[in-house]
Amino acid sequence: MFDTVLVANRGEIAVRVIRTLRELGVRSVAVFSDADADARHVREADTAVRIGPAPAAQSYLSVPALLDAARRSGAQAVHPGYGFLAENAGFARACAEAGLVFIGPPASAITLMGDKIRAKETVAAAGVPVVPGSSGSGLTDAQLVDAARAIGMPVLLKPSAGGGGKGMRLVRDEALLGDEIAAARREARSSFGDDTLLVERWIDRPRHIEIQVLADAHGNVVHLGERECSLQRRHQKIIEEAPSVLLDEETRAAMGEAAVQAARSCGYVGAGTVEFIVPGNDPASYYFMEMNTRLQVEHPVTELITGLDLVEWQLRVAAGEQLPYAQQDITLTGHAIEARICAEDPARGFLPSGGTVLALHEPQGNGVRTDSGLATGGEVGSLYDPMLSKVIAYGPDRPTALRRLRAALADTVILGVPTNAGFLRRLLAHPAVVAGDLDTGLVEREASGLVPEGVPEEVYAAAALLRRSTAPAASDASGWVDPFSVADGWRLGGTPARTVLDFRLPGRDPVQVSLRSCPAGTELTFGHVGEGAEPPQPVTGACGPLAPLPGSKETARPVEVSGPRLTLELAGFTHTFSHAHSPEGVWLGRGGDSWHVQDHDPVEASLAGAGRSGADTLAAPMPGTVTVVKVAVGDEVVAGQSLLVVEAMKMEHVISAPHAGTVTELDVTAGATVAMDQILAVVAPVETHADAPGEQA
Repeated sequence: MFDTVLVANRGEIAVRVIRTLRELGVRSVAVFSDADADARHVREADTAVRIGPAPAAQSYLSVPALLDAARRSGAQAVHPGYGFLAENAGFARACAEAGLVFIGPPASAITLMGDKIRAKETVAAAGVPVVPGSSGSGLTDAQLVDAARAIGMPVLLKPSAGGGGKGMRLVRDEALLGDEIAAARREARSSFGDDTLLVERWIDRPRHIEIQVLADAHGNVVHLGERECSLQRRHQKIIEEAPSVLLDEETRAAMGEAAVQAARSCGYVGAGTVEFIVPGNDPASYYFMEMNTRLQVEHPVTELITGLDLVEWQLRVAAGEQLPYAQQDITLTGHAIEARICAEDPARGFLPSGGTVLALHEPQGNGVRTDSGLATGGEVGSLYDPMLSKVIAYGPDRPTALRRLRAALADTVILGVPTNAGFLRRLLAHPAVVAGDLDTGLVEREASGLVPEGVPEEVYAAAALLRRSTAPAASDASGWVDPFSVADGWRLGGTPARTVLDFRLPGRDPVQVSLRSCPAGTELTFGHVGEGAEPPQPVTGACGPLAPLPGSKETARPVEVSGPRLTLELAGFTHTFSHAHSPEGVWLGRGGDSWHVQDHDPVEASLAGAGRSGADTLAAPMPGTVTVVKVAVGDEVVAGQSLLVVEAMKMEHVISAPHAGTVTELDVTAGATVAMDQILAVVAPVETHADAPGEQA
């Protein structure tokens, strides 16, 4: 076994590998960019080496920097994790040339299986069924269009290099092929440095099932069962489980043997995954899609049902050890399900998010495991992958694992960065998921029903109570609180003082909350400000008459704050939140969901928007980088025309013209870094320029 291993990755990936290195007594070396100087993986490693500035191309993707870090730290081997250079044959060769052991397959296997076109041809020759599609490398746009027409719509465009759903496009309308090919090439080039594409037949309502394989350098190859990965959004997995409820023992054995043959066909060594597309109504008709020549994000579910540490066996195989078991020795026990926690905001169309982690609680134990790279105070930026952590639950059967995972997601607290944890909890309670009736399109079909439409009233109530009670109350040794020290507006005589607070959540209308205290408790009234607000209504609360407030209604409730927890009662129901203060307001979390209730200044907002109509102004929907600018000030545009492209966390978002008009402002250039809601451009409608001779509004 090695004495020192360098982990050429970051985040939860690096933390996961470091954990096994520690258990084996192997010294771990982390690497970090300037953006990750205080990251969790840096803290948990035995030592850490800076490898460059924040952009991945100058740090985590820099082979010279990584090799130099390995040399300076005395590492004997390099573990690439998953992502970045994990499937880069050039990196594997460079490690070998530098006298380092690459903890992964041979460069030849990475090269072969990294080219999806050659991979399909190779495994097909070994007798493994493949998805019908285009043949040959380096197809032009016109050849891809011809291949798609020959296959028949709908088709799936896929980058030949890389994976993870990056650059994949499902095309149902032949007229859109040109635009989709261009977009797929651009994303593939950005993600993998290679814009070669292939086209495949789209199998309607398919299931995505993959087989974990493990091979040593002595010719032994085994499979460790399958993982069901059909719950995906934008072609990226979000929930994985093992085993699959779809397969019977006969089909499992057949697919496992096909995966073993695929691994043998490329001379594979180490841990790898063979992915299959399976018609849900005919699981015996499975097709090879691709082979991931690395450890997969979802490997923990396999570990939990087999009892094997896959990272440990990667290390042992790389050190020359022989697998001590044959296929008949592998048994699958129980059921495991994993949910990927990502920095994205379901309420804003799942756009990438970011920020500072202000409060953190990640469940562990009782059949629950969390693999995470998060730490309180850590920064989540827009340069790297959005996945923050994974919550995995194990049980003797699938219903138990599902219940445990839902409970664990509800108990997950990540305040300061919007995540998809609450969305995943609701997804796992969907009747089709509970029944195991899955396919790769299920999430997209049901997503809108799994995202709450509005903000619960108790969220604003909790924010108001917290903002008013930031001043600490004085209490004696017995716990008695001096009422005169409580900043709640209470008075010895007369009408209690009323406090009015203005709040807003990103993308939503501002809300006013009025508070006053009385013996019955804290009285709150609510009113939406702006278009659609109800007219003022006089109300009489528990404390007597209350002045009118737009759209208001009166309720009374007590509140208790205990450390990071806040409990309030509303209309007979108790609501408990986690909370953390931010410079802009307060973060509240419950059941895996979180809300950033920000302070709102109506006057400041009015001044900021003066001269800019909301319908004319285009703002950044997420923090990121402007990669493409297609227009200039003065250009005439039509409604829906693509104007700019913003990229964050490897995701592109096209900014389109809201209506026909003229670009009157353009505040960014290609390469510029932008914050969420930052103004990018203004498009004045056609009618505002109708005073020129001959023009019509």
